[in-house]
Amino acid sequence: MVDLAFSLAEDRRTVTGTETVVLTPDLPTDELVFRLVPNGPDSTARGDELTVDAVRGDDVTGGGYEDAGAAAPGGRYVVTLDHTLTAGESTEVALDFTLRLGGGGFERLGTAPDVSWWASGAPLLAWEPGVGWARDPFTALTGETASSPVADTTVSVDAPADLTVLMTGDQAEPTRERAGRRTWTSREPVARDVSVAVGAFTTAETDVDGVRVTTGVLPGAGRDPARLARETATAVEALAERFGPFPYATLTVPWLPDLGGGIEYPSSVLLASTDEQVLVHEVAHMWFYGMVGNSQFRDPWLDEAFASYAESVTRQPPPARVARDLAAEGDVGGSMADFADDRAYVRAVYAKGGAMLLTARERAGADAFDAALRCHVDAAAWTTATPADVAAALADLPAALAVLQEAGALDPEDLPR
Repeated sequence: MVDLAFSLAEDRRTVTGTETVVLTPDLPTDELVFRLVPNGPDSTARGDELTVDAVRGDDVTGGGYEDAGAAAPGGRYVVTLDHTLTAGESTEVALDFTLRLGGGGFERLGTAPDVSWWASGAPLLAWEPGVGWARDPFTALTGETASSPVADTTVSVDAPADLTVLMTGDQAEPTRERAGRRTWTSREPVARDVSVAVGAFTTAETDVDGVRVTTGVLPGAGRDPARLARETATAVEALAERFGPFPYATLTVPWLPDLGGGIEYPSSVLLASTDEQVLVHEVAHMWFYGMVGNSQFRDPWLDEAFASYAESVTRQPPPARVARDLAAEGDVGGSMADFADDRAYVRAVYAKGGAMLLTARERAGADAFDAALRCHVDAAAWTTATPADVAAALADLPAALAVLQEAGALDPEDLPR
């Protein structure tokens, strides 16, 4: 269980909050490790910073930062306990924190006229079931390095009353205005992380197969929220046909200033691009990382290659481009530490990884490949998947397995025996 309470200050650049976590580990542990994503190199360069102001709990003896290759005060915050929890034993810990939002480009945190937004804006529990604490270092690459389990998550956001909140989870109506402020709340029973956007949004809603889609645009954006809702619904329908039912009851899509991209979070997409393929890519992440999790440091292809491949549900790339991408240098299965720069990372994980899966589908047969991936989604739902899980799903499709091996996504030890 995770409860997050945020408060956005009048300067719209400072967020204070309290995070309450109830952890029931499946392995013994005498500590809790939290990842401080805003302190990574890509975020701090824009002026973001997350600090833990206090920690408390009946079992807590203290807490402190670990460097982890991040900027000061550190990339991890470790809470020490007065005894070792046995598997199945629970503890409750509360952390007070302060988040400072920078700006100057699209990121998971920032401010711009009429809007503030933050995602991974609170200490992120870094537990991998069956493995333990994920202490992976931060990298200089523009990519994700987190691994976190799903949790029954509630979010509240106290904000200036003239602004609208769009966030992860099924949102309730805000409270009445009091002293110029309102509080917005939501709940997502299976969230690995959350995103929040607070702005002067004009919103629209639509329903697609029982999923409530809510979109928001800012003044002067030149976009129609109803059209964005329809485009999002189209993406949901196309992806559900390929991968199975949409994983959440709701989906919110705040459209931020067009700064060149999008970032996905459970049941929410921070969209900052007019390219419809970006929207499809980010919605695909609801299945791959949102539902089927992975270690984004160790196995980034398990979400990014699949999301890139999923773009083909609305626009099939030319065969010549697929062949060119598949022939690119680099192993699709490299970790975030294996790539020299963003260009090498994107070329191998996104472009080559997407081409790899498209080629595997062609060689194995579309119907058989799609059925196998739907089985993978079902089997790995709400877990932290590994390459071996993908290999197991494709066990009866040797032509597909061969393509993944040749592209460097699967090692011999990943293959079914």
